[in-house]
Amino acid sequence: MAPTEGAKPPSDDINALARGGRTNVFGFALRLLARLPFLFIAGRIYGPEIVGRFALAVVVVELAALLATLGLKRGLAQALSSTDRPHAHVVWDALAVALVLSMIASAILFVFPQAMYPNSEVIGLEWLLPCVIFALAWSDVSLAALAYRHNVKASVTARAVVEPWTISIAAWGLSYVSSRDGLIIAYVLSMAAALIASMIPFIKSYGLPKGWNPRVSQMFALARRNAPLAGADALEWGTRNVDRFILGLLFSPAVVGIYYMAQQVASLPQKLKTSFDPVLGPVITRSLADNDKAAVARQIRQVGFWIMAAQAALALAGGIPAEGVMGVIGPEFVVGAGALCFLLAAEVLAAQGAVAEAGLVYVARHRNLMLSAILLSFQIALSFALVFVMRDLGWPETWQAAGPAVALAASLAVGSVLKSWFLKRILEHPVSGLRWPFVWAILAALVTGYFVTQLPEWAELIIGIPMILAVYFFVLGKWALQPEDRALFKKLPRPEAPPDPGAKAG
Repeated sequence: MAPTEGAKPPSDDINALARGGRTNVFGFALRLLARLPFLFIAGRIYGPEIVGRFALAVVVVELAALLATLGLKRGLAQALSSTDRPHAHVVWDALAVALVLSMIASAILFVFPQAMYPNSEVIGLEWLLPCVIFALAWSDVSLAALAYRHNVKASVTARAVVEPWTISIAAWGLSYVSSRDGLIIAYVLSMAAALIASMIPFIKSYGLPKGWNPRVSQMFALARRNAPLAGADALEWGTRNVDRFILGLLFSPAVVGIYYMAQQVASLPQKLKTSFDPVLGPVITRSLADNDKAAVARQIRQVGFWIMAAQAALALAGGIPAEGVMGVIGPEFVVGAGALCFLLAAEVLAAQGAVAEAGLVYVARHRNLMLSAILLSFQIALSFALVFVMRDLGWPETWQAAGPAVALAASLAVGSVLKSWFLKRILEHPVSGLRWPFVWAILAALVTGYFVTQLPEWAELIIGIPMILAVYFFVLGKWALQPEDRALFKKLPRPEAPPDPGAKAG
C-alpha cells in the first residue's frame, strides 16, 4: 500500500524530475520517430551483412568514447556542486581531459583497426571511423554540463532530433553513392552534427573560458575520482553491447546485422532511462549534500516507476507482434523476432536496477563497480554457454544467436534485485518502484495481445498495437498512479540555475 503521505503535493525534487522527465519523454518520442526511418533504410537498402559490419565497428568506437569521458556524464554534476572555481573552468578542464583521451583512443584504433571488425576484413573508408570518438566524448560532456543548469532541451535537440534525423537522411542519400561505405559516412556525419548541436548551447550558457589555465594536477585528480563512475558507465554499456561483440566472434556479419536490428528496436525503451540520467544525477547529488537519504530513496522509487511503466508499454507493443515489427525492417530480419522478445523483456527487468545504480554510483561507487563487474562476467559466461550448448544440440543458427539475449535478460534481472536491495540497506529506505497494479496492467495487455495475434499481420500492427497500449494504460492510470505521478503531466515553473562561483567575479 502507498503511504498516506503520498497525498501531499509533490516535493520540489519530484517536480524537478517530472519537468525533466516530461521534456525527455517528448525527446524520446522524437528520437523514436527519427530512428524508425534509419532502421527501415538500413535494413531494406544495405542488408544484414553491411549492417552487421557497421554494428560491430560502432560498438568498439562508442566504448572508446565512453572511456574517454571518464564518467563525467554522471560525475560532472558532483564536481560542479562542490567547487569554488568558475564553473566554466571546471567544465573546460573536463573537455580537455576528454580531448586528450579521445586522441589516444583514436590513435590506438587507427593502428589496430581489426579490433572494430573481428569477423571480416577492413575495407573502404571503414578505418576512418575512429575520427568520431572526439565528437562523441565532447558532446556527452557538454550536454552533462548543460543538464547541471537544467537545460535538458539541448540534449533532446542534439540526441533526439539532430543525430537520428541526420543519420537517417544521410544513410538514404549516401546509398546512391556507396552501398558499402554509406552507413559509416552517415554515422560520422550524425555525430558531427550532434556535436555542433551540443556545443552551441554550451558556449551560450558557459561561454569561452576567460582566464582559464588548465590545471593538469586537478584534471588527473578529477580523472582519478571519476574512475569508479567511468567504470560503472563502461560496465553498464558493456552489459548492453557485449552480446553484439560475442555474436561477432561466433557468427557471420549477416547474423550480427539481424541481431543488431532487433537490438536497436529493443534499445528504444532503454533510451528512456538514459534520458533521465542528466536530470536524476543533479537531483540526487543535492539531496546527498543535505544528507537527506529519504529524499534520494523517494527519487529512485519515483523515477523507477516512471521508467518501468513506459518501458513495459513499449515492450508489450513491440514484443507481442514481434514478427510483424521485424518484418517492417525487411523480410530477412523476421528470424530475429525471438531475440527481440528477450531483449524487450530485458529492458523491463533492467529498469529498477539501472535507476538504483544512479544512487549507488554516489553512495557506494566502488562496491557498485565490483557488483557490476561480477554481473557482466556472469552474462558473458552464460552467453557463450547457451550458444555452445544449442550448437551441440544442433539447433538452428538463428536460435543460437538468441542465446546472448537470454543471458542479458537473466543478468539484468539478477542485477535489479541485488542493486535495489543493496541501495535499500545503505539509504535505510525502500527504493523499489514496483507497484502491484503495474503487474495487473501487464497481464491485461498480454490477454489482449493473445487476441490481437489472431488478426492478419497488417491489422496486428495497425489496430492491435493501439489496443494493447489502450488496455495497459487504462489499468495503469486507474489503479497505479499516485499524486506524485500527476506532476509528470502538469505545467511547472522553470527552476533557477545553480549558483556559479565564477559569476561573482564577473
